[in-house]
Amino acid sequence: MTRGDAIPETMTLHVPFRVVKRGGRKEMQLPDGAAQTRPRDNTLVKALARAFRWKRMLESDEFATIAELAEREGIAPSYMTRVLRLTLLAPDIVEAILDGRQGSEVSLTRVLEPFPLEWEDQPVLFG
Repeated sequence: MTRGDAIPETMTLHVPFRVVKRGGRKEMQLPDGAAQTRPRDNTLVKALARAFRWKRMLESDEFATIAELAEREGIAPSYMTRVLRLTLLAPDIVEAILDGRQGSEVSLTRVLEPFPLEWEDQPVLFG
């Protein structure tokens, strides 16, 4: 379109969506079947990275206990324990989180809650 062209008539688009709260923020959710591109959940990715880093530190015998490592990291041992459980997620779920393909029900709050340790049972919970 150039400056001399006439302005086309107004077009109205109707896009069905709903606004849901997720982790204290609002998110637009499209209806089922609609193509959605979600940005990667950086908070969740960061928690996964921390979990695997802490696991390596514990396995290397650099720290004898979770409490010792938690003290060095400046966090509560109970929080560290919950985050360390992320290393028990099925590989396909970890990969989906890293690629940003996890379902909208998968949030940091959700994965820090108790979940089944058997990989076959996890997709039922995390979609």
